[in-house]
Amino acid sequence: MPTVIPYVPQRITVHLGAPGADAENVTVSFPDYVKNVASSEIYPTWEESALRANILAIVSFALNRVYTEFYRSRGYDFDITSSTAYDQFFVKGRSFFANVARLVDDLFNSYLRRPGFVEPLAAKFCNGTTVTCEGLSQWGSQNLAQQGYNSVEILRSYYGDVEIVADAPIQNYTSSYPGIPLRRGSIGPNVVVVQVELNRISQNYPAIPKIPSVDGIFGAQTENALIAFQRIFNLDPDGVVGPATWYALVRLYTAVNSLSELRSQGQQFYTITWNGSRPIQEGDRGIRVEHLQYMLSVIGAFISAIPEIAVDGIFGPATKNAVIAAQRYFGLPQTGTVDLATWDEIYDQFTGIENASFRDLERFPYTAAVISGTPPRNRYSRTSTMTQFPGYNLSMSNQDTVRQEVVR
Repeated sequence: MPTVIPYVPQRITVHLGAPGADAENVTVSFPDYVKNVASSEIYPTWEESALRANILAIVSFALNRVYTEFYRSRGYDFDITSSTAYDQFFVKGRSFFANVARLVDDLFNSYLRRPGFVEPLAAKFCNGTTVTCEGLSQWGSQNLAQQGYNSVEILRSYYGDVEIVADAPIQNYTSSYPGIPLRRGSIGPNVVVVQVELNRISQNYPAIPKIPSVDGIFGAQTENALIAFQRIFNLDPDGVVGPATWYALVRLYTAVNSLSELRSQGQQFYTITWNGSRPIQEGDRGIRVEHLQYMLSVIGAFISAIPEIAVDGIFGPATKNAVIAAQRYFGLPQTGTVDLATWDEIYDQFTGIENASFRDLERFPYTAAVISGTPPRNRYSRTSTMTQFPGYNLSMSNQDTVRQEVVR
């Protein structure tokens, strides 16, 4: 399954006006963007806890715009605007307040999210005097700080149950589009992304048929669902996921889940924790079984000794037989139960296929799946995080790469 861990972009492009206005685009480092907005939106004389709360809200909102590809999925060549009617106040060329800049240097790679959700919170805010809103009140945050509230307490008083993700990874902006069209016969993580998006969007648009098995294989059912989607949204119904269709899926998936809204339905993630957990065995159900089955189904397509199986999240006789076959192939005890040693061997084989074959343009000319990194076997096998987001920053990365500070 694909994994998405939100990252902090090294640079961000700001449109100096409303989205449709004929205005200049300015590209600056992300920390400088936050320093600019914070120096434009709040007063440096405020209590430090109020400043910290506001800076975290600014960072989180901007990262939500980047993470959801809010503007780029609509065909714009920027990440965020300077219009307060849409986004946050940015002034080209302005200077920064020293204490604000110091705090931003400490906080620019931290953001807010709801517990159990992946996307950075769309942490909307307003001044709280001339303009009020559902999110944080800037002047109200200062009043709370003067009453002795710390930054966490201030944030929770406005946004409810949130947590802070600290030390998020930093990298260059990467478009989520895989670069090569996906079509019938394509396989891999990006196909999983398309299947998940289509199934979720079909809940709001029932004319799109459900894809029974999210298996990473672009077959007839995925093609039929995609063509129905393309027809509904006035795209060329060719059954091919090119850039226009990819970003239409991103845009609609974000919309139906309200990922760019404060009251988001949330993009969930699931964590598989091996440390202290029991092995996977016949009769088990759920995301761990689904992940196991997905890896076995990929391996089975390349190793004839391992039978291919359905990815349904149910550990039945077929899954057990596939596990036994894998154990026999790897020279492990043929128990039919997936302990840590079995998981490691299956994962090693899977990632070898993924990193080599999915990028083989001769064997898979329409796939070339984007795999931005694979963690060491022993780390992945103990904690892995899987999501179902449109495909931004696809990787097989491990949630351990992000240190989480849970706000209490």
